[in-house]
Amino acid sequence: MTVELHPSYLIGQHLSDYDFDLPLELIAQFPLADRSASRLLHVNDEVIEDLVFTDLKKLLKPGDLLVMNNTRVIKARLKGRKETGGAIEAMIERVTGEYTAISMLRASKKPKPGAKLIFEGADGRIFEAHVGGRQGEFFELTFDAPVLEVLEAIGKVPLPPYIEREAQAADEGRYQTVYAERPGAVAAPTAGLHFTRELLDDLRQMGVEENFVTLHVGAGTFQPVREEDLAKHEMHSEWFEISEDCAQAVNRAKREGRRVVAVGTTSLRALESAAEDDGTVAAGTMDTKLFIAPGYRFKVIDAMVTNFHLPKSTLVMLVAALVGKERIMQAYRHAVEEKYRFFSYGDACFLERTRSENPLEK
Repeated sequence: MTVELHPSYLIGQHLSDYDFDLPLELIAQFPLADRSASRLLHVNDEVIEDLVFTDLKKLLKPGDLLVMNNTRVIKARLKGRKETGGAIEAMIERVTGEYTAISMLRASKKPKPGAKLIFEGADGRIFEAHVGGRQGEFFELTFDAPVLEVLEAIGKVPLPPYIEREAQAADEGRYQTVYAERPGAVAAPTAGLHFTRELLDDLRQMGVEENFVTLHVGAGTFQPVREEDLAKHEMHSEWFEISEDCAQAVNRAKREGRRVVAVGTTSLRALESAAEDDGTVAAGTMDTKLFIAPGYRFKVIDAMVTNFHLPKSTLVMLVAALVGKERIMQAYRHAVEEKYRFFSYGDACFLERTRSENPLEK
């Protein structure tokens, strides 16, 4: 499979085409008490329909394959100090080995290679990390204990920048899907936050099949697009894995004419990145920089569950590719008028792929 870094369909598309007005009070700062009590906006060629999340049982059909991301959010935010005494904050981007990670570092003066960083937990435990080389804006860190052990002991849940409060104890459970299994993400695959075990049981009983990919969401997902000309934007890289069982389930569903429904943009990007031109999905691991925007031709996905995304973000471009740019902007205007809750702890959408031959115009 080939993933183009600057695909031709981006030519002539502009960042400002994906802007919309969003009142700040619609950005959800806390989750609902009940995961599945959120609202659900159903969008396809024919309807923009206000529902509740449990109505997913009416929208999904027996035989549909639901593909979810089973990554687990790690406590990726660390506060500490340099050996010289200056305060520093580390935001782990990716765990690269048992003792190593790459991280963003916030400090009055960035540390040099070889510098020692000291992190102390509330219980008095102290861990150290040495700064290695640079990978673009990220620093290579080597810890004196296993990275995941350090993060679990003294790290904080890395809530998104638009949630303007400190992480609380409740976030450790709520900013995690009920099926989270494989630690490595620094942001939740938030479309999955709405699912309860009871709802998943109900879907299984009605004949909906499920399977999982793993994509460890990086902090790059929150990086703004800085290029007005979208053809100049370079996507951040994310690691994912598709098991042999998942690949076979997807390929079987496609052969049998059953729908493949992605839960979240992460599941969608993983499957589309792993697909050959004929739609066959290959098992394995890879990094993806796939940039999906209107003009992209989907190989695998027929529908998706997703949250509402930031203006001028690559994620709003992705959902525009699925249902059409004009249609998604119409749906988002409706969501604002109806006061849906936006972003990670907000409400959800069920989007069905447009059948238009020109998704830029639909």
